[in-house]
Formats: sequence, C-alpha cells, structure tokens
Amino acid sequence: MHMHFDGFDDEQWDEFKWEAHLNEVEKKSEQLRKFIASDPKGNTPRWLTLLKESQNEDDAFEAYVEEELLMDEAYFPEEEDDWEEEDDDWDDEDFLFGLDEGGPMDSNDFDDFDEGEEWKSLSDEYVYSDYGSLEDLDTYFEAKEFAVDILRWAETVPAKDQSKDFQDFVDETLKIGAKLAGGHSFGFDQDYIGANIAYSKKALASANRALGLIQSLKKKSLFQKKDYKELHSVLFELRNDIGIYIQELRDQFRFGLE
Repeated sequence: MHMHFDGFDDEQWDEFKWEAHLNEVEKKSEQLRKFIASDPKGNTPRWLTLLKESQNEDDAFEAYVEEELLMDEAYFPEEEDDWEEEDDDWDDEDFLFGLDEGGPMDSNDFDDFDEGEEWKSLSDEYVYSDYGSLEDLDTYFEAKEFAVDILRWAETVPAKDQSKDFQDFVDETLKIGAKLAGGHSFGFDQDYIGANIAYSKKALASANRALGLIQSLKKKSLFQKKDYKELHSVLFELRNDIGIYIQELRDQFRFGLE
C-alpha cells in the first residue's frame, strides 16, 4: 500500500506544512474510525480486537499498521485540483460521504487490504539508499519488535489492572511503527520527503509519550523489575534512533534544496 498522488501544486511542502496537513488528516481519520468501528464507544481497544482476529501478535501489529495507513490514505487527494480545493471540500459531513468519485465509503471498503506484503515496499521511483523495503528500515524493525513484545505483555495483564494509562501505553507503542510506516509510504523523493519527516515526528512523539507512560505503569507494579528495565531501555533507544532518523531525513531534504 502506497500513498501516491497524481498531482501536486508548484510549491514544495516542507515538514511543517505536511505536519499541519497530517493533523487535519488524523482528525478526519479518527472520525471515520469511530463511524465504521464495531465498538463505536471505544469500550474495547482496537489492538485487543485485532489480537483476537489475528493468528499471533506479529499479525495483529501488521493489521494495525495496515489499518492506520488505509484510514489516512482515504483523506489524501489524488488529483491536483483536490489539493487546491481541499479546504472548501472538507466540511463536517464530507468525512462520511464522497471520499472518492465512486460515492460513499462503507465498512466493506476497509476489508480490502492487500493480501500479501506489497504495502511494505516502495516502487522503484521512491527507493532511496537502503530504505527500499520497510523491513529494511531499522527504526521500523525496532518499533515492530517492541510493539510485538508489548502486545505479548499486555495479554498477561489482568482486566482489572488495564487502566487508561495501560491502554494509552499499548496504543502509543503501536502508533510508533504505524507512523514510521506512514512516512515510509511517501518515500524519499524531494517532493514528498517532508511528509516522511512529518510522520516520523509523530512516531517520535508517540515514543516520548510511551516513555512517560511506562514510568507511570512501573509505579503500579505491572512489570517485573527485570522486564521493566529491559523494556524501558529498548524504548529509550528506539526513541533516540527515531530522532537520528528524522535528522537524516532533514539532511536529505536540505541537500535536495541546494
């Protein structure tokens, strides 16, 4: 699954313009998610539902990432005119109707995930350096491994101990990989690397929130001391690696402007 566009205006967007746009996309995606959710009140965490529907934690994580990408993709116009007129078109009701020229989108449209692994690879025109495949991106691989470990741990936590901080922590750990995948889907072309940076910054923000939450959960004795130390260390290193990755992307963007 790739986020491709058929048109774009003459102005090159930097990470900040992309970030502002992504913030609006996230708002619309959240509305759409609630509309199509089997549990619209949010009583059952999405990751828990995916765990029940998947064969294992790895599959649940990848299903989460694919779902997040598809939700966001619904709000990225593919025609140049759509980019220019998006502010006029996106009123409070448009998130339910007319997402494409084919008419209203219903929940069946979201069962149309790619059967294989195509969404993990970029087309040749977007390949840069060693980042052609999502699985080749070290920060994504680290985020995936960490998220899978957290899902395994989460399954052992009694329902009575699954507080809001607990739910938020699991959700933020999943978002780290999902946001990195979202950025990678834009590739490393000069016109779209700003989107990659903006998505990666959101991954960094989730990692920072997760670091705060894991410390909160430690006080509630949800981790054994050894497990907490290891998980905190991995998360801390992952957060730092994402920061380095963002700087590498920024350097590439600036190099392209020279």
